[in-house]
Amino acid sequence: MGLVDFLFGNKSKKIQEFKSRGAIILDVRTKAEYASGAIPGSKNIPLQQLHSKLAEIKKWNKPVIACCASGMRSGSAAAVLRSNGIEVMNGGGWYSLSKKL
Repeated sequence: MGLVDFLFGNKSKKIQEFKSRGAIILDVRTKAEYASGAIPGSKNIPLQQLHSKLAEIKKWNKPVIACCASGMRSGSAAAVLRSNGIEVMNGGGWYSLSKKL
C-alpha cells in the first residue's frame, strides 16, 4: 500500500468495489447542470432536495456513489446520506468519475 493510498484511500478501487455491488450513481447537481451532461444511467437529485428524498434513496437498498461538478456538493451529500444510514462514497466530479467507471 503506497502512502497516497494510505492517506487518501484508493478511490478507483473503491468505486469498482461499489460498482460490483450494483451501486447507484447519484448526481446532486441542479436539473439544468444534469441536463447539460451526465453519466448515463445516473439518478439526479439536486442537493437541495436530498433531505426530502431520503426515504426513496433508502428503498434503493444499494450502495451510492455521489457526484456533482467538482466534488464539493457530492461530499456534502455523502455526509448527509451516511448520517442517515446509507452506504455512500463521494465519487467527486461527474466527468472524472465517468472515466473511472
